[in-house]
Amino acid sequence: MEHLLEADARFVWHPFSRQKSKAPIVPVARGKGSLLFDEQGNPFVDAISSWWVTIHGHAHPYIAERIYNQALTLEQVIFAGFTHRPAVELAARLIPLLPGNFSKVFYSDNGSTATEVALKMAVQYWWNKSREHGVPPRTRILAFRNSYHGDTFGAMSVSERSVFTMAFHPLLLEVDFIDTPTPENIGELRAFLEKEGDAIAAFIYEPLVQGAGGIMMYEAGLLNQLLSLAHEKEIICIADEVMTGFGRTGTLFASEQVAEKPDIICLSKGLTGGTMALGATVCSEKVYSAFVHDDALRTFFHGHSFTANPLACTAALASLELFEKENTLKAVENIVFANRNFLPELELFVKKGLIRSPRICGTILAFELTSSAPDGYLNPIGQYITEEAMLLGVYLRPLGNTMYIMPPYCITKEELRKVYDTMLSLLKKLDGSQHG
Repeated sequence: MEHLLEADARFVWHPFSRQKSKAPIVPVARGKGSLLFDEQGNPFVDAISSWWVTIHGHAHPYIAERIYNQALTLEQVIFAGFTHRPAVELAARLIPLLPGNFSKVFYSDNGSTATEVALKMAVQYWWNKSREHGVPPRTRILAFRNSYHGDTFGAMSVSERSVFTMAFHPLLLEVDFIDTPTPENIGELRAFLEKEGDAIAAFIYEPLVQGAGGIMMYEAGLLNQLLSLAHEKEIICIADEVMTGFGRTGTLFASEQVAEKPDIICLSKGLTGGTMALGATVCSEKVYSAFVHDDALRTFFHGHSFTANPLACTAALASLELFEKENTLKAVENIVFANRNFLPELELFVKKGLIRSPRICGTILAFELTSSAPDGYLNPIGQYITEEAMLLGVYLRPLGNTMYIMPPYCITKEELRKVYDTMLSLLKKLDGSQHG
């Protein structure tokens, strides 16, 4: 076969990647723990858990062995009319861990489909109620500005109108957008819900941290006020925990830090320890009961070819087991502690005006780089940071001028310190280039 990079350039279309003036592609040969190795054997620390998924590290032997054994037993079966042990065991294991009174797990393929399922579930909940009780069906959906919920059409519709959605704006659903809550605007947001809430079907939100929208963080107490009022208005509250779930914010789920719980929760990414694609949309009995009826039209007509894939469900079970076997939440605590201790080291660069808004939430640390280009995903400084960090043995992938880390929980103290030192080294280099 021709050289790997030449073949890649001929045949492969990479995601979120310009097709002209392409950024360098790095061939990865293998992974181990927090490290990735290129084809020449050079290691680099995966400081973003390969798009926030690989929570236990790469090539974990326990997960790999479980998948191998399952593949020898049952690799796939249609999930309409059949069931299997991994799917049932995962649902039974997952529901008691979730923050709220959840009843049923609906499996899909990834984060986008998990949110797509949740939106359809919430809208049909009201449609089903209208068929039985004659109440007007609610169809309005509420979401936060600056949000990101995925790349399918429903998920794009409830996401910030941005470079990710620009080509599709005429085709997206109309959605009511509000700002994330602050002490200054909470009164205005409450007034909006008081006035409009009786017509709103669902409120979808990323709890505590907005991910691809720029790693923006907000207070749990203020979110709680909105959720409390939303529940008073009978709005179905959907927590998109695709990124925040499984320890990212310091607790197993971000919604644990909010008193009011969601009616539906969306999961993916860390669900399988980052090993395989799997989505889960978990709903309360209140939501589920609206679909239990002799009227066949109240069926939830939704599914995927690989719904509840046995290999993916097995990987998810193994990942949950690792939280106990390896005391993973203690490792999460260690990263939280390290992030808090590192934050003061960034203050010098804040004072110099080189960075803005350094912030942490659990294992996530982020700040904005000051740049002559506009803020946002297309800011070219992000690619510069990625390339320079790779030369120092660390993989960072800023969201434009938003630099962040989201490391695997198995990262060692030495590896995490290397990530911190790499960021500091790059900031010093940028400072020198501005003043040189």
